[in-house]
Amino acid sequence: MVRGYMTEKPISIPENLLRCPICSSSLKKTAGSLHCSSEKCGGSFPIIKGVPILINESSSLFAIEDFVHDEQTTFPSVTANREKIAKILPKTSSNLRANENFNKLERLIMDRQKKRKNNDLKPKILVIGGSILGEGMENIIKQSQLDIIEGDVSSGPHTQIVFDGHDIPFKDSFFQAVIVQAVLEHVLDPQRCVDEIYRVLDDEGLVYAETPFMQQVHMGRYDFTRFTHLGHRHLFRQFKEIESGATGGPGMALAWSYQYFLLSFFENKFLRDIVRGFARLTSFWWKYFDYYLINKPGALDAAFGYYFLGSKSKNSLNDRELIQQYRGIDL
Repeated sequence: MVRGYMTEKPISIPENLLRCPICSSSLKKTAGSLHCSSEKCGGSFPIIKGVPILINESSSLFAIEDFVHDEQTTFPSVTANREKIAKILPKTSSNLRANENFNKLERLIMDRQKKRKNNDLKPKILVIGGSILGEGMENIIKQSQLDIIEGDVSSGPHTQIVFDGHDIPFKDSFFQAVIVQAVLEHVLDPQRCVDEIYRVLDDEGLVYAETPFMQQVHMGRYDFTRFTHLGHRHLFRQFKEIESGATGGPGMALAWSYQYFLLSFFENKFLRDIVRGFARLTSFWWKYFDYYLINKPGALDAAFGYYFLGSKSKNSLNDRELIQQYRGIDL
């Protein structure tokens, strides 16, 4: 993890597009900081090396000082040697849908852009949890016809703005798409975050989300929630589904369970690193079963995680409609 807000894609976000994360009022820029225009609020937010720090401390796990002093937040520090070893060892994870899904998202964005009145303006995409590049995002992030803003509560090579997903500091209906990949398990109130995503999307806005189901605790103390397929759909009930399904299947879930079973016996960091390497060497091949299983109904009940691709809707999916969308196998 690269610390110190060394973003690879520096941007200058006009303050008229930003909103105070505390009261949603407009912001005024001065040297080195942004200030809320509301006298009642009086919020003040620093800009560090070009990165605005827009955190509502009253509703966030994080404090502005965490970022002023570049404290470790969600991502743990990883030594160079451990990172090298991790790259050599085979991975137990394999996201079977990300590349295809991001290509589909890009096509949908561009198709909708052609129908817009001001189609000379680039579609604006917000990536929540974008301090590092998400799996499968290599192509979409390079597209010059898209205006992509990457934000997170952690400094990293892609962090362009620091904010908490519970209070997205942008004006209403501003974005044409929001990407929230492997994030909603790490927030205390996922529904509030999804409601914020809904707010900042325009009337035809798209959302793409990936959230785990059968995955053990990762990111330590910043891991809170899991969803079944229908639970994930309920979270996005204010969106019309375009497509949803599993990102990783039972094989991947089994490999993670096996690894964490072995890790349960040890507390010493050195021994845990050895066990982690052993587990990966002896179970990485289980993920290849998922190429066969991923589309089977039973795999949806035992999936590693799920994705949801949807568009903003004026109608909300009701609970009876929700349970009719079950695609697994009833016992």
